[in-house]
Amino acid sequence: MIAWPLNLQSSWLYAKIDPLVRNIIFMKQVSKEKNSKADSNPKIVVIGGGTGIHSLLRGLKRYTENITAIVSMMDSGGSSGRLRDEFGHLPPGDSRQALIALTADERSSILLRQLFNYRFSKGQGLEGHSFGNLFLTALTDITGGVDKAIAQAGRLLGIKGKVLPVTLTHSNLIARLEDGTELVGESKIDVRDEKPDVPIDYVYLDPKAYAYPPVVEAIEEADVVVLGPGDLYTSIIPNLLVEGIVEAINYSKAKKVYICNLMTRHGESDGFKANDFTKEIKNYLENGKLDYVVLNKSNFPEKILKRYAGEKAYPVELDLAACKKLTKNQIVKDLAAPGNLIRHDEGKIARTIIDIAAKS
Repeated sequence: MIAWPLNLQSSWLYAKIDPLVRNIIFMKQVSKEKNSKADSNPKIVVIGGGTGIHSLLRGLKRYTENITAIVSMMDSGGSSGRLRDEFGHLPPGDSRQALIALTADERSSILLRQLFNYRFSKGQGLEGHSFGNLFLTALTDITGGVDKAIAQAGRLLGIKGKVLPVTLTHSNLIARLEDGTELVGESKIDVRDEKPDVPIDYVYLDPKAYAYPPVVEAIEEADVVVLGPGDLYTSIIPNLLVEGIVEAINYSKAKKVYICNLMTRHGESDGFKANDFTKEIKNYLENGKLDYVVLNKSNFPEKILKRYAGEKAYPVELDLAACKKLTKNQIVKDLAAPGNLIRHDEGKIARTIIDIAAKS
């Protein structure tokens, strides 16, 4: 019988374990925690987009089914951008990733997850497209709306929780740089080919976008509203630019939490410290209250840091004294997952949010 290290999730061995075995270990840990105290099944709203919130959603579904993922509809690049241009639909990419994250971990669901994640590597017109994006595009045509398509996809996948588009308005994300240049489209901001060394002054939507009503309702009824993790100007803030979202967050009695990034991103958050990320979130919340900011204190292997430095990405510096001026509560933990990529550990950040929900 194998004697697992007590701190298995932080050990080098954990990264080498088969994902299915790793999930069994995590589920046993979750079951033990649930049995140790009454599980309140809190209502948690996660706001973001891209790959940022994927890990958090994967972790949260083991604790509660009252999860609402609110995802950005501003994606303009890759498979999503092509489908948006060709079909005139709202981009499906961020919705697809949230749906996959919330799909059950049973063996019967693994193939469905793989199918939704499958990306065609060849084929005229198919190359580069994700099957999940094509599926959601077809469902949008059949059902008559992206909101209906996402809901039906969720039922087919048997997701734990629900995924909602932040808006049904067709809008473009625009970044104005400090020299006055404007970058039109999320993809132009996400991958900065134009003037990458000129900082972003602010971002806005054109035309104005309006909140999808069920999103406002979910925020109002939530116990916890989580912003991030994810790219600041292309995954999190686009949601806050939608008319009605900031008002709903600030009006809600939910605990408001911001999960700060692990790394900076070239062309978007160069030189940002934890305080700078938090300050910018509060700025787009129109100085609304953040109850908690979740910060990472992990140390990363030098070999991995050198690889990221080649992309001008660096660990976010923890300036705790400055963060204390912006939020009442700071949670500082080792939150990184083991492995060759710098990512949040799904179990650690999910447990952090569940603990926040349990606080009186």
